[in-house]
Amino acid sequence: MTSELTQEIAATAARLVVEEGLEYGPAKARALKVLGLPSRTALPNNDELEDQVREYLDIFCADTQPAELQALRELAAVWMARLAEFRPHLTGAVWRGTATRLSPIHLQLYCDDSKSTEIALLNQGIDFDVGQSRNAKGATVDQLIIDAPCRALNERVAIALTILDHDDLRGGLKPDGRGRTERGDLAALRQLMNSKDD
Repeated sequence: MTSELTQEIAATAARLVVEEGLEYGPAKARALKVLGLPSRTALPNNDELEDQVREYLDIFCADTQPAELQALRELAAVWMARLAEFRPHLTGAVWRGTATRLSPIHLQLYCDDSKSTEIALLNQGIDFDVGQSRNAKGATVDQLIIDAPCRALNERVAIALTILDHDDLRGGLKPDGRGRTERGDLAALRQLMNSKDD
């Protein structure tokens, strides 16, 4: 059962996710500071936070968020087609339907050599920054960040390409406890875009 305090942390973190584009982890940590709570305070899980994000979007962003989400999904589809050889899968807020114009697009690429992606981007004349992320097992993996124009939003959007081993895809499409998947390929994204539901 969610405690009132956990719910307050989730609500505060949700506001930071929507208004400042923070990822869930940093948003939870900042929420503790905003509320003046000790760093060891029990945090809401990601499902609880996502519920609060959806509620916040429904209340404060119902008139703008659906179009912003659509624009980001369309841009994600373009890049997934462009990077098809690396088996791209969309994940994060754009996949889950909670993205706003501040949300980055998270693509997971399943290939055995991170350098092959870098070479492909360089061959296409695409600038990128190299960072790091973690895979499902907690190991550090390369992440390439592209700053891409989004005409529909009339601004630039960060596209984060996380480079994962081809083997990591196995089991990666299983639904969670609520029957929702964490990621989907281009065909799944197109299906999502054509359906009325997120």
